[in-house]
Amino acid sequence: MRQGKIDGVWLKPLTLHVDDRGALAELLRADELYWGGSFQGFGQTTFTMSHPGVIKAFHWHREQDDAWFCVRGNIQAVLHDLRPDSHTQGLTEVYYLGELRPALLVIPRGVAHGYRVLGAEPAYLVYHASAPYNPAAPDEERFAHDDARVGFDWTTQPR
Repeated sequence: MRQGKIDGVWLKPLTLHVDDRGALAELLRADELYWGGSFQGFGQTTFTMSHPGVIKAFHWHREQDDAWFCVRGNIQAVLHDLRPDSHTQGLTEVYYLGELRPALLVIPRGVAHGYRVLGAEPAYLVYHASAPYNPAAPDEERFAHDDARVGFDWTTQPR
């Protein structure tokens, strides 16, 4: 497990235990929920699928932490620290998750997040939230993927 550049963000590379029957990896353990204050408990687990090339960004939470795992396909996850009292306020960080890089990404409240599906296949994500979704009063603020506050260029750059 390693801490990201943004305060409270953690990346847990997953170890695949492979044998002749298949593979197994631990995602989230109760004894790992200390992570410097990130991910304060369990609220719900959600599954989502996004088509190739889709950008789902940006949103953030006031009270909820998230932990993402890309089960199938690959994504470019972009995080931006909006917290006014954070020493990493204004910092943007990029992670690549999926079949090519299995990992759990922990995103604390107050950090805007979104992703782009990479490649020609859909991406399937499972994410854990520290609070259940409340449709009557959603803990979610949204803004456009090309918002000037983040200023992120989602295009693949030649290297």
